Amino acid sequence: MSVLAFVLGFGCAGEPLAEPLVVAEPPPAAGVVSPAAAPPAAPPPTFQTSARPLTPEERAVMTPLVWREGCPVPLDQLRRVTLSYWRPDGASVEGALVVADTAVESISRAFETLWQLGFPVERMEPIEAFRGDDNASMAANNTSAFNCRDTLDAPGQWSRHSYGTAVDINPLWNPWVRGGKVAPETGRRWADRSRREPGMFHAGQPAVRAFLDVGWGWGGAWTTLVDSQHFSSDGR
Repeated sequence: MSVLAFVLGFGCAGEPLAEPLVVAEPPPAAGVVSPAAAPPAAPPPTFQTSARPLTPEERAVMTPLVWREGCPVPLDQLRRVTLSYWRPDGASVEGALVVADTAVESISRAFETLWQLGFPVERMEPIEAFRGDDNASMAANNTSAFNCRDTLDAPGQWSRHSYGTAVDINPLWNPWVRGGKVAPETGRRWADRSRREPGMFHAGQPAVRAFLDVGWGWGGAWTTLVDSQHFSSDGR
């Protein structure tokens, strides 16, 4: 409400008027916002997670590119988990992973710790967004979990991703390395693990311990090859 100023007026003969004139203060200039009208500050973001069974539509998209008859885990034992994560630009957003129902709690707890640490994740989409192509997903630095496929260096042997009990995080920045081979090839500059950049995993790092603390193993600790992007429930 405007503050009113009261002034005493005078008639033509100089006599005071019976009633005072009431003059309102002018409105604020255009474009000036009163402090009282400013919107309240947005609350800080909080970690969010939820899990649910796959919908019929999601099952149809996954079959047969990501899942097919003969895979070691049936579709009704998989869950779509939505998780908060920090993008490299500092925004807290939500992504999704598909994991086994037995892995939901561990994955949720580990990613909550990553979120609390401010650990950046560039992208997080189920691998059907890449038609099940692990190389394309890695090259896009996409974090993903379930994919019914062989291990990278052992054809005919199920990867732990086939069971929904493994996740690859920031694979471009944490490439698979064996001898002179690097996957994805575009991640070769990050094969030098002396580099220290946001989104990379290193031994003893709190981000690695986030998974070790829930009983999962880390591929960065392997000896015959190094797979720093890879975390799994049994360490394989």
